[in-house]
Amino acid sequence: MKFIYSAGLFIMASFALAATPLPDKELMLTDKQAITEAARSYIVSQHISSKELMAGALHPVLAKRTYWGKGKQQEFIMETSRETMLKVAESYNKSGDKFPENPRVEITILDIDQRVASVKLSADDWIDYMHLVKTAQGQWKILNVLWQYHDISKHQ
Repeated sequence: MKFIYSAGLFIMASFALAATPLPDKELMLTDKQAITEAARSYIVSQHISSKELMAGALHPVLAKRTYWGKGKQQEFIMETSRETMLKVAESYNKSGDKFPENPRVEITILDIDQRVASVKLSADDWIDYMHLVKTAQGQWKILNVLWQYHDISKHQ
């Protein structure tokens, strides 16, 4: 009788597990796709001069930072806001000559933990390390960006 009871519990537990959706695997795939899309929209918006595409990728309180040299052994942190990035997306490549015909876009998700993620974006001239946050509406938005040129002598 004990064996039947144990087998019954095993069978009931198996049905319960089968009926329960896989919690994180599907969600993580969806999150990975959404995070990648936000990072891609950020860079592609600059390639094609699309303020709207950039706006969809950025959190309202975006802070983008890099270090900048004032001269020998003096530097400061330059900060760029969401509004400035929207202007950059709209105008930086308006003439179509700022990027090669096939621009480099390498997106690596470094980590995801529930509602926060870290991403590395390597573009033609620079690298961006991004922090993204999943909003209450379920959208992934870029909150912070730390960047530098590949050729750090350009930081003057």
